[in-house]
This record gives sequence, C-alpha cells and structure tokens, in this order.
Amino acid sequence: MKFRSTVLVSSLAIAALGVATQASAACTYPKAPESIPDGTKASKDEMIAGMKAMRAYNDLIKQYTDCLKDEHDAAVAKIDPSLAKDKQDARKAELDNVLAQKNDAAVDAAQTVTGRFNDQIKAYNAAHKS
Repeated sequence: MKFRSTVLVSSLAIAALGVATQASAACTYPKAPESIPDGTKASKDEMIAGMKAMRAYNDLIKQYTDCLKDEHDAAVAKIDPSLAKDKQDARKAELDNVLAQKNDAAVDAAQTVTGRFNDQIKAYNAAHKS
C-alpha cells in the first residue's frame, strides 16, 4: 500500500508540475537571430536577409510582450476579490513587477541585437560607398 500511495503522490506532483509549466509557458521567449551579417564582408543579399531576420525577431518580441500583457491581465482578473484590499493591491503590485521585469528584459535584448545589426548596416554602407 505504501508503494501505491508513493506512486500516486509522485504522479500527482508530476501532473501539477506539468500544469504549472504549461501555464507559465504560454508566452515563449523569442530566440534572437543566430547570426548577424558582417557588414564589412556581407553581400547586399546577405544584408537584406539579415534585415528580414531582424524584422521577424522584432515581430516575435512584440508578440511576446503582448502575450505577457495578456497573461498579466488574466492573472490580475483572477485575484481573489474576497482578499483584503491591501492584499489584493500587493498581489497586483507583484504581478505588475513581474510584467515589467519580463517586458523590460525582452525589450532590452531586442534593442541590443538591433543595435548590433545597425552597426553592421553602417559598416556595410561604409564598405560599399560608391
């Protein structure tokens, strides 16, 4: 009987972990482009492909931040209204903080990658002056 209850408890714990992971994995953090063309050596076609990859990445960042906002709004809506007002406010502040941290991290990462690509555009333009 002890073995059965241990298996049951383990199964329930794994199932709960799966549900928690699924709930938190609704917003997938976008992966930055694997490479940025070297502007001093890249062809025009390589730079255009890099630009398209950057646009796609920026679109994914936008989708991600929109998803974070939707997740945040859904979590705020689920705050138990029977809680004391100060506890509701504290929970909302926690959720606001998490949203701000995740959003800011994604935007900062996108700005860094975009900045690196913009540097390569400048290098490409300098290398291909006519």
